[in-house]
Amino acid sequence: MGKKIINLQELLLCVSNTQDMINPVLSNHHQQVAYLSYRLAEQLNYSLSDQKSVFLAALIHDIGALSMNERLSIVDTEPDYIHEHAISGSKLLEGFKPLKKESNIIRYHHTSWDNGNGLYYKGEAIPRSSHVIHIADRTCLKIKPDQNVLTQLPSVLDAIRRKKDTAFGPVMVDALYELSKKEYIWLDLISETPVSKLPPGLFDMLPMDIDDIIDFSAVLSRIVDFRSVFTSRHSAGVAKTAQRLAELMGFSVLECKMMLIAGNFHDIGKIAIRNEVLEKPTKLNEEEFDEIRSHTYYTYQLLNAIPQFNTIKEWASYHHERLNGEGYPFKISGDNLTLGSRIMAVADVFTAITENRPYRKGMDSDKAVSILENMVESGSIDQFVVNTLINNFEEINSIRKEAQEDASVKYKEYLDVKAII
Repeated sequence: MGKKIINLQELLLCVSNTQDMINPVLSNHHQQVAYLSYRLAEQLNYSLSDQKSVFLAALIHDIGALSMNERLSIVDTEPDYIHEHAISGSKLLEGFKPLKKESNIIRYHHTSWDNGNGLYYKGEAIPRSSHVIHIADRTCLKIKPDQNVLTQLPSVLDAIRRKKDTAFGPVMVDALYELSKKEYIWLDLISETPVSKLPPGLFDMLPMDIDDIIDFSAVLSRIVDFRSVFTSRHSAGVAKTAQRLAELMGFSVLECKMMLIAGNFHDIGKIAIRNEVLEKPTKLNEEEFDEIRSHTYYTYQLLNAIPQFNTIKEWASYHHERLNGEGYPFKISGDNLTLGSRIMAVADVFTAITENRPYRKGMDSDKAVSILENMVESGSIDQFVVNTLINNFEEINSIRKEAQEDASVKYKEYLDVKAII
């Protein structure tokens, strides 16, 4: 099976943008830290390979901080538990081979220099790139967006200098001071898209086979799903259900894998939704429902960052569109909804009504079939897809349960990592 040629930077920008949607206060933070980390690595004469690695790691350095409260708690200070999200982020990236090196950099990006003792942890060497991201992260957080960056730069640098040798390596502090003499770097830093200011063609296109992309989509789905026990298993069930439906309906092997990826991606826009709305066990009020309805729009916009995912983007983003035009948010209807999008819509409904959630048990087969048939009758979802599901109900339901049980294991492992830090 051929490989897709994808820019790894584009993939990680999708992750970065997803993370920054958690809280507008930290909007663009990942891009700022990535830009400054790259410039520091350049100033320190790191190899081109190491410059790229520190940039990519910085672009998703807070991937383990899954909630608004978690991210806000580490803005002004570095509390005792600050390493928690760094280790969790490294854990989330396990299994995605193209970022193995960067995963280790992220693991230690809040390690203090501690007069050189921070170069090792329990006898294991810590990448110097982790310390580069640490100083870049703390520097960017000290820059106030409502003040002139050049005017406030001396006080920002002074605050960093006071922690020379303790929090930050002296060589890195000196490199930061050298960068302070170049006004354009700081003006780049506060621009709308700092990473676009880096040299064009810096990052090579990466040949990724479809299984690598599946691994990446699973990482991204966990960023969303693991925010809450309410959602921790949902995407896994939708993805496997959609994949099996596609197989039964004659899709090619490649298309079925694309459907799995789309299922993993389908709810990434929920990162923009407040936890109290996602976890509400009772009926949503009008304002809360309006907030929920925005999530597929954000899924579409986030996946727009990766041009090679156009088909996957449509399958993932249109899962709340309805054949009768009464879905959301694009009001697409009828023949304008592809079979892939129709499959995803049915997979999402089926998983939502049959899965167990903390506040209620999933529906039994008779009730689930009745709901699906009523939606067909109302013109909401596709009869052909629903008939395929009903004719293979026990098999598909078993696949859904197995996928969600596996997701529960991974969620527990994620929580266990956080608990022992």
